[in-house]
Amino acid sequence: MIDVQEHVYHDDPKIGHPDVRTELKDVSYFFLGNGLIQAAIQAAPGGDGTPVGLLVMDPERLRKKREALTMDGKTGLERTAVRIFIDGAEHRAVAGAFEASWESGAPVPTVAVRWQSTAATIAERFSCPDLRRPALVRDIEIRNRTRRRLGVRLETGVRDVLLTRSFSLDPGAAGGVTVSYALDAVSGTVTPCFCRAAKPGKTAADFWDGLSRISFGDDLLDRFFAASRAQLPAVIAGSGTLDGAIWQYNREWLRDQAIIALAMTMLGEHDRARMMFNRLLDKFVTDDGDTVDSSERRAPDEVELDQNGYLLSTLRDYVLWTGDRDVLRRHWPKIAAAAEFPLRDVFRHPASGLLTNRREFWERHRAHGIEPGLELVHQLFTTLGLSAAASLGRMTGHYADAVRWEGESARIKRAMLETPGFRMVDNRGFIKRRLAGGPVEETITPLPDSGLPEGSPLAGPGPHFLNPDASSALPVAFGLVAPDSPLCALTLSSVEALWNQTWTGGGYGRYNATSEPDSPGAWPIASLFIARAGIEAGRPDGAWRTLRWMDTVPGSGAGSWFEFYGHRLAPPFPQVGILPWTWAELVILFVNHILGVRPEEIGLRVRPRLLSGLKGAEASLPLQNGRLDLSIRRGRAGAAARFSTDSLVLAAGPSDILAAYPGRDIRVEARIVPETA
Repeated sequence: MIDVQEHVYHDDPKIGHPDVRTELKDVSYFFLGNGLIQAAIQAAPGGDGTPVGLLVMDPERLRKKREALTMDGKTGLERTAVRIFIDGAEHRAVAGAFEASWESGAPVPTVAVRWQSTAATIAERFSCPDLRRPALVRDIEIRNRTRRRLGVRLETGVRDVLLTRSFSLDPGAAGGVTVSYALDAVSGTVTPCFCRAAKPGKTAADFWDGLSRISFGDDLLDRFFAASRAQLPAVIAGSGTLDGAIWQYNREWLRDQAIIALAMTMLGEHDRARMMFNRLLDKFVTDDGDTVDSSERRAPDEVELDQNGYLLSTLRDYVLWTGDRDVLRRHWPKIAAAAEFPLRDVFRHPASGLLTNRREFWERHRAHGIEPGLELVHQLFTTLGLSAAASLGRMTGHYADAVRWEGESARIKRAMLETPGFRMVDNRGFIKRRLAGGPVEETITPLPDSGLPEGSPLAGPGPHFLNPDASSALPVAFGLVAPDSPLCALTLSSVEALWNQTWTGGGYGRYNATSEPDSPGAWPIASLFIARAGIEAGRPDGAWRTLRWMDTVPGSGAGSWFEFYGHRLAPPFPQVGILPWTWAELVILFVNHILGVRPEEIGLRVRPRLLSGLKGAEASLPLQNGRLDLSIRRGRAGAAARFSTDSLVLAAGPSDILAAYPGRDIRVEARIVPETA
């Protein structure tokens, strides 16, 4: 049985400098990095922390925010701020009087911070201009706003290290300094020093220029894509190490990392994606095919049975995007074991042939009142994973295995949709879970020794309902059934109850808040599950509502989002952190659902689903041995949809095209029906 103490953390945000808190008023964190160093620029306009602070971390060591290498136990991040002294008066960025943003057009991701005093304007620019050194660079420019000559002294530093520089500025003139922050991973220290102004190296500029480029002609979508493109590669260590939620868990999950590796693939960072998949297969999958969650192996009753399917389906997509089959040859025994693992007798439900145990998708278990039963997502991802494994088997000549896995995938899909008394649907659409005897598991009751704190909804009076659950939208998002089916419509109607449950301001909870063992609130990834499902089902307005809500919450200025938004019971739960999975979900929503780019075994399928209000989209995405250049436009009223490509057309229909892989660059143009059609 999972030890309930696994869920207990002792990081009390009320202890220490305000900067140790992750949730500062209206805060945004801008993440930079190159795999050797990880940094976050804290932009805290609310007055309860250092307004502009610098956090530097070793990406190979998962730690709390208070353990950042630039955090001082007494002064927090105050020393990392820039202080300007003019005529004996001190000036610094103050709450509500500075601007922080991503700098458009920079050759490498760059964060720009601007503020001013009565005599000068100050511009700070943060970047990692070199991919080969664990260093962050900060350019600081001071411009004289007066008609007189100014004497300026600049101070900044890290913890007990103080840097100071004095100079003069003529009227209207600008001057400044560049500071380098070098990480020594062995000693766990960061050393700041003045250095020459550093332009991004060609290797770094070429790397960032070579990633996927997408323009929707919409400010919100373009900002969210650019923020995900800049920050997801920045937070992954050179080894592939990645916190499930930065500063929060200090643990790793196979599922999260497989999804992120797929998003990295879609972004065109194929080398890092390959390294991540190699690492997952080397270290997160046992020889028996079992997988690791929260850095732990589990007993059969507590295994997260969806993880195998997530791994196999994302690995299949990686291979189709990149053409790289070496990872399959290198790891085939473990890939086959991962496919076979959920088919073991210990997981097979005798009456239905579905998978059964006592763990659910969001990791509640026996202590929370989860009974032995059938979890929707376990069936879904085993179905998807076995079909993906069959595809991988055909690519590598394992034809007998491929036939069997495809058959098992079809059997489980049929059982979850059709088996009387056990199918994972009812008049609400897809349902979350059934008990082993067949009834829907509607409520849960925690065990007396569950360790739930006062204030947790599950610790209070019942009933504690399991349905609806945002994961019920995943079969729709992944196209398990026809998008225009009544089942999809029922499911999307049911999950609407998750919006604004015990909170205001928007966002979907991950499930019915009455059964929340943690803190109730809106979850960006749960909201994006439902947004993706809505796009597939031809309901784009729901996606817009989610994206616009995400543009209103703390973190939206940087495009980095907390795991959830609500009052966190910390401790015993950890302070809420930044969830990399959110960036991955956004990338998948943009590439897979809106652009509709879907590599298949025999060719490239493009099936666009432009959101309402969009006139088109332009994209350039690395694909196998070249790039896919994609242009999507809405056609004239009354005109039929039209697709064209410079490759061989294998099939074409009213909503999509299937083109052969040409082994070079490929261009696809789509003219889709207007919104009013």
